[in-house]
Amino acid sequence: MEKYFIDKKESIKNQEIVERSISVNPTKEFGFSVIGPRRSGKTFFLYSLIKKFNLDDEDYLFINFEDDEIKSLKREDLVKCVQKHVEVYGKEPEYIFLDEIQNLERWQSFVYSLIEKKKYFVFLTGSSSKLLSKEIATQLRGRSLDVIVFPFSFKELLKVEGIEQKKLYSSVEEGKIKNLLKRYLTTGGFPQVVLKKIDNKTFSKEYRDVVLYKDLIERYRIGNVEVARFLLYSVLQSFAKEFSLNRIFNQLKGRMEVSIKTLYQYFSYLEEVFFSFCLRKFSFSLKKSLLTIPKVYVNDVGLVEDNIGRKLENLVFIELKKKELEKLVEIFYWKDQQKNEVDFVLKEGLKIKQLIQVTYASGRDEIEKREIKALIKASKELKCKDLLVITWDYEDEMKFGGRKIVCEPLWKWLI
Repeated sequence: MEKYFIDKKESIKNQEIVERSISVNPTKEFGFSVIGPRRSGKTFFLYSLIKKFNLDDEDYLFINFEDDEIKSLKREDLVKCVQKHVEVYGKEPEYIFLDEIQNLERWQSFVYSLIEKKKYFVFLTGSSSKLLSKEIATQLRGRSLDVIVFPFSFKELLKVEGIEQKKLYSSVEEGKIKNLLKRYLTTGGFPQVVLKKIDNKTFSKEYRDVVLYKDLIERYRIGNVEVARFLLYSVLQSFAKEFSLNRIFNQLKGRMEVSIKTLYQYFSYLEEVFFSFCLRKFSFSLKKSLLTIPKVYVNDVGLVEDNIGRKLENLVFIELKKKELEKLVEIFYWKDQQKNEVDFVLKEGLKIKQLIQVTYASGRDEIEKREIKALIKASKELKCKDLLVITWDYEDEMKFGGRKIVCEPLWKWLI
């Protein structure tokens, strides 16, 4: 194990590491469960923390429980890892990074003992197919905090491309940012696509297959593969739209043996593994909201094709979803009986904080009247005056129905 420590740290130093724009306030009171979609860079996020905190070799312990050198060791040897670290470096580590923790037998008691000592900053990751990353927090009985890692955001992509964040940009810089945003909307932000320049279409096909076979079929022991595949592809085709499982059930009826209960179950699995997410229609009654037909979004815009307007909406959703997962806001969509619709309703406590429409518009005349009408109607009904239209390239303030509406380009909103 001693040689593993040294070799692993040399390997980490040789990796291409990009600092993520994910805030972490280390505490020794809790462990940190690093959660998020498959292939979003959870292991490399741990590497980035080593760089961010400027840790020397003796300051941290890093074990990936999928490494062959570790797999061959017995549990009684592995749980002595802190003691072995002291033998190598002459001091206890302050930071402990445990990657793919599910591969350690009875890992819960080991990790719990580390956290209980309150001597270390403890970070954990788990793989989707064997242990859902968010199950780590559940099994640690309230002794861990979540750190959510999604694929690279657009803001992070700018950093990768060497564009610094500032208040004002030149026309040339602005043009470059918009060009990168167009590329990002096509290829998305998965690290292998952004850093390794893997072809997005090749990556997306392989990613869909891995989610289907590893996350759904292997993990949940799904027997009806064709139904699971049909559901997954239906989600991809219906992104940023209302998604009725009853409609899917009617499409399958007579073609495949499936119950509506099974469909609901499979659909929940997709959300559990961070592949897709539901957005419920807003209602002042939580019960009524839960019974509405949800809209569905995917974890990265590179997984879906065509329809630039819906891609913009999906991208905005992902950024808002991160805030919801951090428990900063709750998000919904709004729709009335006349089919007037507002893309996003942001709720803080009992108060509606903001209403957002997303549109692929580059000028005032391109913004649909129905979008403004819906925004004004929702504003009056929900008693919210903070109204935002996220556009492609139009910036201004408008007045309608006695209400001010701010229009802001997507690239500015994202950074």
